[in-house]
Amino acid sequence: MNIPTDLKYTESHEWVRREEDGSLTVGITEYAQDALGDIVFVELPQVGKAFTAGDDAAVVESVKAASDIYAPVSGTVTAVNQPVADAPDSINQDAYGAWLFKLAPSDAGAYDKLLDADAYGKTTDH
Repeated sequence: MNIPTDLKYTESHEWVRREEDGSLTVGITEYAQDALGDIVFVELPQVGKAFTAGDDAAVVESVKAASDIYAPVSGTVTAVNQPVADAPDSINQDAYGAWLFKLAPSDAGAYDKLLDADAYGKTTDH
């Protein structure tokens, strides 16, 4: 399984990338999209909505199930990836390229507390 080392992760299978401006880009991991199967619907959060770490922020639905996507850190949504909502199967094609939303974190240090690739890999070994 592909687990890029330049990203951070959550135990609930979100990937997080820190951008140059300090914002955080969020998507679901290859493990998550593989478990879900063919993704048919994505519900994105509203720009400007504030979340606390662990809040339900988005929904990804597949032919098998619907899965909540959680805010990896506390922050405010600054952008959403509407093309992914319009073509949900793009997540199946490239889980690490098909981001869902971007957050301006409330605490810049929260990113460093997320799982690195090695630690995340251990959560998928069951």
